[in-house]
Amino acid sequence: MVGNHNEIEKRLWDVADQLRANSRLKSSEYSGPVLGLIFLRFADHKFSAAQKELKASSKRRGKRRTIGKADYQARGVMYVPEQARFRNLLQLPEGENIGKVINDAMKAIEAENEELRGVLPKDYNRLENDMLFALLKTFSEIPMDIEGDVFGKIYEYFLGKFALAEGQRGGEFFTPTSLVKLIVEVIEPYHGRILDPACGSGGMFVQSANFVKRNQKNPMAEISVYGQEKTGDTVRLCRMNLAVHGLAGDIKQGNSYYEDNHQSLGKFDFLMANPPFNVNGVDKEKIKDDPRYCYGIPTVDNANYLWIQIFLSPLNKKGRAGFVMANSASDARGSELEIRKKLIEDRAVDVMIAIGPNFFYNVTLPCTLWFLDKRKKNTARKDKVLFIDARHIYRQVDRAHREFNPEQIEFLTNTVRLYRGEAAETVSGGTDMMKEHFSEGTYRDVPGLCKVATIEEIRQQGYSLNPGRYVGVAERKDEGFEFPERLEELNEELESLKAEARELEERIAENVAKLLEVGT
Repeated sequence: MVGNHNEIEKRLWDVADQLRANSRLKSSEYSGPVLGLIFLRFADHKFSAAQKELKASSKRRGKRRTIGKADYQARGVMYVPEQARFRNLLQLPEGENIGKVINDAMKAIEAENEELRGVLPKDYNRLENDMLFALLKTFSEIPMDIEGDVFGKIYEYFLGKFALAEGQRGGEFFTPTSLVKLIVEVIEPYHGRILDPACGSGGMFVQSANFVKRNQKNPMAEISVYGQEKTGDTVRLCRMNLAVHGLAGDIKQGNSYYEDNHQSLGKFDFLMANPPFNVNGVDKEKIKDDPRYCYGIPTVDNANYLWIQIFLSPLNKKGRAGFVMANSASDARGSELEIRKKLIEDRAVDVMIAIGPNFFYNVTLPCTLWFLDKRKKNTARKDKVLFIDARHIYRQVDRAHREFNPEQIEFLTNTVRLYRGEAAETVSGGTDMMKEHFSEGTYRDVPGLCKVATIEEIRQQGYSLNPGRYVGVAERKDEGFEFPERLEELNEELESLKAEARELEERIAENVAKLLEVGT
């Protein structure tokens, strides 16, 4: 194996980012072409490997039949015509219009692969020849003999970096990988149809496929993926991401508030999503007869509880959903409370996990992961909900960003597994955390970490789904008290509460303004 994946990703990014820094391009103008070149290198690599195998197989059989497009497609490999081969692009003479040649290469690949029609970037004329040649040379250095899904990892790494650079827009197409992995591990999409109605760049689908692979199965045989996304650019980004990971899916463009392009009601085994939080301005007249909103349309100008119903309605009788949601939704009052009450009384809510601040690239707000489970009604968990407070579990990436490491993801997932009566897994190094909290190998309530609450307890708490209301505070020993550490924890808690307070103040101000308008 040549080099380390993380080293390769970082080296490639450093070179590509340096080239952008010395140009007049914004990150948003640069990301599409760069991701397209990673895709082109990936397609060429897969094609070259298949070509070598096909020629060797033909030689062994003593046949001289011409190897054609159908032979590659039978192996699940994109057909790459000669003009789009990466080596040919590298050998372009000085003075050639490289942007035009790459555009033509992308068009040629689309012409030979129907599933990519209209997906690949074709705006390389915006980049100067010197920059394009430098990028081609940089990506040509990706070693061909490294193991695993290296191109997928590189593509994902670049997606994350571009999301960080693009701020608010970056958050629209990229969900931090550690949160996606946790959602996937909790809902366990071993087999079936998966929907993401706010699919962004398709990270939920990629991690679902990785989950299936980890369980020694073929994702293309076990899962089918369906997505919807509002903007055409993001739909293309998703399709390209799937292709780089060797996946195919039915990704449609549409506004999920108004359009259900997959006719999804009751048809899906799994749903995963990270929707935009606290959106206002949804036209309620357009959705008043939409059967997806079975619990009703909230009177407040906030789309959180529209999304929650969009996520519930596609599930079949055994369906599971996992999604990211604004903290404020867990305690929202008024018409949103009435919807949440129905959701709880229908025994749809299974697990709630509170996540601390700074996990996202575009906002510092904390959030909550919601997990719905239609099959729960027929289990011993019918009248229970698991609450987990994971706000103090994280790895600090840099001053402003956090993530979960593999051990932490495994530990949080194991907490859910034990609650469900399933066996824990300790393949990612989470043994010590398990011994500390669940030494007997069975679930127990742990103050400050987790609590199984009954429906009656949730009723007594006004149908709140805020984990902090149930989990309580961890027991602390007087000896070994670390004042700086405790002060930092309290400061984080204060910042989270202040952020939530600002969010609520904005909503109150909006509602008061509307009442005043009505009064006049």
